[in-house]
Amino acid sequence: MISTFTAPIKPRGEDSFAITFAPLSLEEIYAKADDPANGAVVVMSGMVRNNTDGQPVVALEYQAYEPMALRVFYQIAADIRTFWPDVKRVVIHHRVGRLQVGEISVLVAVGCPHRGEAFEACRYAIDTLKHNAPIWKKEWYSELDGKLSSSWVSIGACEQPGQNC
Repeated sequence: MISTFTAPIKPRGEDSFAITFAPLSLEEIYAKADDPANGAVVVMSGMVRNNTDGQPVVALEYQAYEPMALRVFYQIAADIRTFWPDVKRVVIHHRVGRLQVGEISVLVAVGCPHRGEAFEACRYAIDTLKHNAPIWKKEWYSELDGKLSSSWVSIGACEQPGQNC
């Protein structure tokens, strides 16, 4: 019998990954991505906006299956280093819990000697996270009568045509 077992991906010591209830800090994430060999640090900040498809949003609530989400983050970093071997640092932090409009929900940062690779790797990281990570959001909407309504959406659904995520 042939075994298909593969060793689990482990994060590199210079990288940083987290699922947290705590607010995210741009300065902290930038510092974690910084390295003396970098010529660029690209940071992508995902924020809670006040509407989805014209419907007023008052808050988002995120949930994640943390062990699997972190494994997805580790795999993203491993993939990045396969495609862009010069990348020095990869940082992916995502919030869970209820977030208000304007709050940061996800920060992705990539430090690299060259800006082109840093931009490409950062975009790859957020796009892959949204497609593969077991993270769900509940959108809380304000109704005309003052009541709230909500619906759960997998952030992977954001990649489907017609979704404005």
